[in-house]
Amino acid sequence: MDIKKLQTVVVDALEDVKGQEIVLFDTTHLTSLFDRIAVVSGTSNRQTKALAASVRDKVKEAGGDVVGLEGEDTGEWVLVDLGDMIVHIMQPAIRQYYRLEEIWGDKPVKLGAAKRKTTAEGLEAAAPKSKSKHLAANQEQEEAKPVRERKPAARKTAADGAAKPAARKAAAKKIPTGGTVKVAVPKAAAAEAKAAKAAKAAAPKRAKAAEGAAPAKKVIRRIKQADE
Repeated sequence: MDIKKLQTVVVDALEDVKGQEIVLFDTTHLTSLFDRIAVVSGTSNRQTKALAASVRDKVKEAGGDVVGLEGEDTGEWVLVDLGDMIVHIMQPAIRQYYRLEEIWGDKPVKLGAAKRKTTAEGLEAAAPKSKSKHLAANQEQEEAKPVRERKPAARKTAADGAAKPAARKAAAKKIPTGGTVKVAVPKAAAAEAKAAKAAKAAAPKRAKAAEGAAPAKKVIRRIKQADE
């Protein structure tokens, strides 16, 4: 039997008896004795035996071979040897103690991939799900096209043309708040300031010229008084 079909039959058989925590691993890179290993938990001795019996019966019905069964007497750990696949049916305490997942679990196989599309569950999973048309997210929407916005051209009128230069001149005469305004000095005041500046500059020269001149001679006339 094909390995994919075999793993599908095994997973279905385990799910029929409510097997817990079913895991499936690809072991082709670890050993040449078998290609797949499955691990499943059973809550009691009775369930582990029922899981083993289900796997045995389903595989035989599908035309596969069952090499052997081990551990049915105690039911704590039942091993089903299918040749290319080994199924370990364990109670939770035993499974936690031996931890087979750490030994063989390098390449896990998804349970969804283990089921073929020919089964009822596979067909149901593969069938496209109907979407409600009432939801906006499920409705087909048209592809958004880029929109180019054009600014309307400004129309100039005769009144607008006459008003704009006047507005510009008025704006030029406006004085900003808090600025410094320069006021023109009158011509007469400017002339007076210029003359005062010239006189101030000429004063030292005149003082020097006066110092260099010879002192004026003082003529003292003595008047002799007549003898009385």
